[in-house]
Amino acid sequence: MLRTRRETLTVFLFLAVALVIPGSLCGQTVPAAPKLSVHWEELTASDFREGIHRSQGTCLLPFGILEKHGPHLPLGTDLLDVRYAALHAAEQEYAVVFPEYYFGQIAEARHEPGTMAYSRSLQLALLQETTDEMARNGCKKVLIVNGHGGNESLLPYFAQTQLDKPHDYVVYVFDERTPQQGGPPKKTKIDMHAGESETSKMMTSRPDLVHQDRASSESGADQARQKLPEDVYTGIWWYTRFPNHYSGEGAAATKELGEFQMKWWIDSVVKAIRAVKADDVSPKLQKEFYEKSTHPLDTQP
Repeated sequence: MLRTRRETLTVFLFLAVALVIPGSLCGQTVPAAPKLSVHWEELTASDFREGIHRSQGTCLLPFGILEKHGPHLPLGTDLLDVRYAALHAAEQEYAVVFPEYYFGQIAEARHEPGTMAYSRSLQLALLQETTDEMARNGCKKVLIVNGHGGNESLLPYFAQTQLDKPHDYVVYVFDERTPQQGGPPKKTKIDMHAGESETSKMMTSRPDLVHQDRASSESGADQARQKLPEDVYTGIWWYTRFPNHYSGEGAAATKELGEFQMKWWIDSVVKAIRAVKADDVSPKLQKEFYEKSTHPLDTQP
């Protein structure tokens, strides 16, 4: 029986739809997950939940300070630099980044304007409550990224004290800021605070806040006024060497050195985030330690 022209056209269209549409659907790619901010404070409550899931419970706590940085850098140099490195690293390997944190150890700069030096009891208590609260919100791996040399003793001690009582999260500390080799050659030998390296990095993170023309208005030389053996420590050591709270020569800084060192720092934080995410040993053994510590006499062979 011969079909009418209209029937033939209807059949043709039906077959075209049946063949073309499924093929198109099969060829579609799964849409990429929506971009989430890495800033804790910028996320909505529902986005925060997704951020914790996407980060596998890994959160960064960039740790800075407020102190004088020679005559030419802002008081928040450490805070600005460490957040720049941490945020850019989290963009590459997703993690939720805690807001500005500057409640660390800086007693040696109390004589300089703008310094915020909190008591040791408050430093430890506030840091403990902060990491506890981060964990309560799903951060079961807290990676503290240190941006301040004065915290180099505080933070390992804080991490050790997590063994005092059980916690359902692990604290990690990353404390590398400057590569020991590679990149543009440095011009100075003394470079501990607001000097060539730190000034160069600020030229990358916040060039608008660098006043390099002021860098030579004060001395960053080591005054070496203390005459003690190297293995004898006293808290006044920094002031005896660098009373201007300035160590090095900021005038020697270059943008090229800053870009190299900041890239190295970001890449290093990325590696640290990935290692923390992959770490299933520390949480397991920390839990085992807590259990054994409640009955130490039963753990001996």
